[in-house]
Amino acid sequence: MHQIIIIGSGPAGFTAAIYAARAGLEPVLIASSVEPGGELMNTTEVENFPGFPEGIQGPELMEKMQAQAERFGTKVVYDDVTAVELAGDVKRISTGDGSVHEAKSVIFATGSAYRKLGLADEERLSGHGVSWCATCDGFFFREKTIAVIGGGDSAMEEATFLTRFASKVYVVHRREELKASKIMQQRAFDNEKIEFIWNSEVAAIQGETEVTGLTLRSTVDGTEQELPIEGLFIAIGNDPRVHLVHGQLELTEDGTIAVEGRSSKTGIPGVFAAGDVIDPSYRQAITAAASGTVAALDAEHYLAALES
Repeated sequence: MHQIIIIGSGPAGFTAAIYAARAGLEPVLIASSVEPGGELMNTTEVENFPGFPEGIQGPELMEKMQAQAERFGTKVVYDDVTAVELAGDVKRISTGDGSVHEAKSVIFATGSAYRKLGLADEERLSGHGVSWCATCDGFFFREKTIAVIGGGDSAMEEATFLTRFASKVYVVHRREELKASKIMQQRAFDNEKIEFIWNSEVAAIQGETEVTGLTLRSTVDGTEQELPIEGLFIAIGNDPRVHLVHGQLELTEDGTIAVEGRSSKTGIPGVFAAGDVIDPSYRQAITAAASGTVAALDAEHYLAALES
């Protein structure tokens, strides 16, 4: 029987683990078997995380967080959670290897998943020109023409990063103005390799075995145009990973796990949530880390009350 199990290995999960481990709770953190580390594993330069004035690479930041958590006694399990039983005093977490882990408390820090366009050829051409990760795949597009879909900070970061490799980067956005922060917008506007295509959406992805182009549809008048490209990077947002708790925890209108006020407390005693899975608005590494702190402290107080 564990004191606490943390599901998720992003900034929220590892920060919760650091605090829980320093409190002597010997947390078990279950990280994905395929994508441990959360979204920062797909991020290049992180310039806004306090303590790194020169910036730090996303994967390096996550490695440091994990090392810190393990230093204080966190056990990291590389497997996928397949089911959870949250009702009652004992929480049961099933993993892909057939194990069932029992704990007095659970923190969900499952983050969010890349949002997809929903086109027929999107999955078929995944890995053959369609990508959701510039850091992972940018190297393969040297001197090629590519398109980035989206208008937020992630899209601007992807587009700017990809100019290190590509000869031309189109940014396709549904509207005539961006949602990205001013500094990210300006970096993209100032980059001579980036060209914006406004008021347009992807109607189809062209290519038999590899991406060869896009059919773009105007969001103003519905007219279509062809855009020859060799790579497509999709950066249109994320959806909270809440599939494990459907029917067990209350969700908000945004699809995130509902918590009480500024706390991490869900509707079930002993079950807490932190990071992007409860935050539809800010979704920053530092806010996720702070949220993980709240969850660990809430869990610590809950466990202490059980013993009193």
